[in-house]
Amino acid sequence: MKLHYFYDPLCGWCYGASPLLKVAAAVPGLELIMHAGGMIDEAEGRTITPEWRGYVMPHDARIAQMSGQPFGDAYFNGLLNDIGAPLASDPPIAAILAAGKLGLEPLAMLARIQRAHYQEGRRIAEFEVLSELAAEQGADAAAFAQAWSAARTEAERHIAESRRLMAQWGLHGFPSVVLEQDGQRERLELSAWFGRPEQLAAALRERLPKPAAADDALFCTPDRCR
Repeated sequence: MKLHYFYDPLCGWCYGASPLLKVAAAVPGLELIMHAGGMIDEAEGRTITPEWRGYVMPHDARIAQMSGQPFGDAYFNGLLNDIGAPLASDPPIAAILAAGKLGLEPLAMLARIQRAHYQEGRRIAEFEVLSELAAEQGADAAAFAQAWSAARTEAERHIAESRRLMAQWGLHGFPSVVLEQDGQRERLELSAWFGRPEQLAAALRERLPKPAAADDALFCTPDRCR
């Protein structure tokens, strides 16, 4: 049984779903396959602006309410007021790929990057920050620098393949999760499980009886979150 996880490090709903993915990855017999989608392309040169702060704060409040995930003061009143701070998915995606190459757990690296952004208010598009986070996960600094540099090119191909699969499977945003079992694929609506990670783990152990449908799908795209 495989669980395909389409995510982006700058997707607030992906941060909200982090506890769900953590318990899912621990289910025996379940293989977690991570697909990074590159929600904010580094080439766009996007930065934090007052408009960005005003846009994300109500979404973040809703994510916190539904998921129980904490958002730090260093994020709300630090990073979101750090006008000009870079917003880019590519560098942290490369860091996650590099972590995997170094034998570290990619999902744990993603979770650490998410905490750095949403709790500690750190600039996760910058290599120095990513290197510090990788060191916390056990990576040698020189080895990570080399792996991250190589992963920058790999990330482009990885993102392109993730987007191809999303289009092929009819997925419209992040997070998206697809359960693959015996040659069959089923999309799971994670919003039905927000705040209930242990129930999700139990359902997966039972090969996932279908949950009650959520009223609305909750996801982010390059243009908006809902």
